[in-house]
Amino acid sequence: MEEQSGIRRRHEILQPLLDERSRRLVLAAEAAALGRGGITAVARATGASRPMIARGISEIEATELPLPKGRIRRSGGGRKRTVEQDPSLLSDLEGLIDPMSRGEPDSALRWTIKSVRRLSDELVKMGHRTSHRMVAELLHELGYSLQANRKVREGDSHPDRNAQFEYIHAKVEAFQAARDPVVSVDTKKKELVGDFKNVGRELRPKGDPESVRTHDFPLPDLGKATPYGVYDLNDNSAWVSVGVDHDTGQFAVETLRRWWYAMGQPAYPEARRLLITADCGGSNGSRLRLWKWELQRLADETGLEISLAHFPPGTSKWNKIEHRLFSFITQNWRGKPLISHEVIVNLIAATTTRTGLRVQSALDLNSYESGIRISKQQMEELNIRRDEFHGEWNYTILPAALT
Repeated sequence: MEEQSGIRRRHEILQPLLDERSRRLVLAAEAAALGRGGITAVARATGASRPMIARGISEIEATELPLPKGRIRRSGGGRKRTVEQDPSLLSDLEGLIDPMSRGEPDSALRWTIKSVRRLSDELVKMGHRTSHRMVAELLHELGYSLQANRKVREGDSHPDRNAQFEYIHAKVEAFQAARDPVVSVDTKKKELVGDFKNVGRELRPKGDPESVRTHDFPLPDLGKATPYGVYDLNDNSAWVSVGVDHDTGQFAVETLRRWWYAMGQPAYPEARRLLITADCGGSNGSRLRLWKWELQRLADETGLEISLAHFPPGTSKWNKIEHRLFSFITQNWRGKPLISHEVIVNLIAATTTRTGLRVQSALDLNSYESGIRISKQQMEELNIRRDEFHGEWNYTILPAALT
């Protein structure tokens, strides 16, 4: 008994330090040292199998090492992988995750999330022996990984899309060469006002994240904020009005008005014309009558000839304001709950870039009625001059005094 206790103790000490082959040889050496009945004694003391100890003794007694240096078992030894025992496992797994299977009515996962656990369950139903861990390993071997959607398709493009881009570029260069103001305008995404989660992260003491609401239901007394921006391409500066009501053509032109008196006129005191680049839709859409009607009022008020150049449908991402202003505003307030309109205004106004972007922002508390209709007769009163190339996209609204 004392001898077996010693064997057990030595085994417990050495086991964590040995690989499979070394452990087999050490146990075999113990058995060989005991002589007759040594295999049984070592097996009882350590719990190792008798065949394994006997195989170790055979290796010790062999004249040549049966295994190449560095190997712990013969080539091909050990338990066979499941995919080797079940040749159809991989093909059935690929059949479940193949994107083309979405169109097959009989596909078990046609309309479901393809998690590794769900894939594992489906494979078991098909008669395979597997687990979610094995499915994860097989997917990795097959080159699959979690992928998010990527916005790359712009939809059907207008046949004159590129020609309009070139036309806008030439027009912008002409205005800039004459030191006339050129601005890019658009509405930023509406934001919930209140202690709601805002995407992104900011530095805070470890383990002390800011608490926000679990549900994104607008607060009746705060509602949503609508930032509308005017970005000056010449001056790398911008004005953003934060609206509290509807995003209409009136709101868009009022923002232009505020930019002109606060930033535009001081920067271009001699200017007699203004070029605006804008999307084809939204509150500054090329077909929106209210937008043109309000621009006529602004032209009459300021004496400016206001030229418009709209980007073709589906190309809003090319508008300069998107990546020269709005993207940096989003970065500046990432991870910060927009708890009030004042916070939103301050965060927008604090936005800067390494290239020297300057931003001014103010709250617009005016009410803007939605659904205002401009009649055909009112449209005929506009002092509008359309360009020969796509006059629906490129036009100039002249002050009434120049009629």
